[in-house]
Amino acid sequence: MTRHGLDQVLDHACRRAGLDVRGAERIRVAENAVYRLAGGVIARVSRAGQTPAAVTEVRVARWLERSGLRAARVVPGIEQPVDVDGTAVTFWRELPAHHDGEHLHVASVLRRLHGLQPPQEFRLPPLAPFVRVRDRLGSAETISAADRTWLLAYLDDLERRYAELPAGLPHGVVHGDAWVGNVLVDDEGTPWLMDLERFSVGPPEWDLVSTAVRLTSFGTLDAREYEAFCIAYGHDVTQWAGFATLRDIRELRACSYMLQHAATGAAARDEAARRVACLRGHGGPRPWRWKRIV
Repeated sequence: MTRHGLDQVLDHACRRAGLDVRGAERIRVAENAVYRLAGGVIARVSRAGQTPAAVTEVRVARWLERSGLRAARVVPGIEQPVDVDGTAVTFWRELPAHHDGEHLHVASVLRRLHGLQPPQEFRLPPLAPFVRVRDRLGSAETISAADRTWLLAYLDDLERRYAELPAGLPHGVVHGDAWVGNVLVDDEGTPWLMDLERFSVGPPEWDLVSTAVRLTSFGTLDAREYEAFCIAYGHDVTQWAGFATLRDIRELRACSYMLQHAATGAAARDEAARRVACLRGHGGPRPWRWKRIV
């Protein structure tokens, strides 16, 4: 959807929610378009077809607030999400003054989260580690037919391997996309968990692998930092027999995300091509040190 189209969706949603859209400031456009509204309100416009995920996100936010875990909080008194022709819009309270979290903050909030019992008032969906990956690969505009065929076959293999994961930690509530970008810290040092749309029930290792691959695959975390993360959480996922499978899935997800944006510019296109080459064995040994372009 174009940025003008996103603005129109926001306008319709605000009218239905009784909120003032005048002076809306677009903060970010990535997986979601994020706007700041008057009165300390943050609006998120999802991609088309993501209404079920937005429903889960709103329910999770209210449940976490009742559970005492600091997380993104919805604006009260509004029936959410607001669906505008298949596009979901949600409204959130702006956080207090904050800064980016660190890996130790991720460890501490995950330890608390993974200790919660699943909510009783609604059912969380099962973890979906491959959500949108096949669509991204199928619609990628900048790869060759040979690369697309290989990636789709690799996806098939990873789906089989995931179905055969060995036993690990007991399944429970997982965030689904737990990394430092989704943990913010207020001025009192309290971490806040953000982006709740992938909350589900599944192996806690999925959340832990998000940090581990920053050491093993992407080279953005050093061994000392990773050891501190493991001590803070109380578990090292790289020692689990199923680690390689979840690592490979995370790598393919990161590659498919860049392919989704590859047509937006030369830097994204080149990075997407490099990620495909790495997965195909042409990029040398891990860590590959992929760049964050979008």
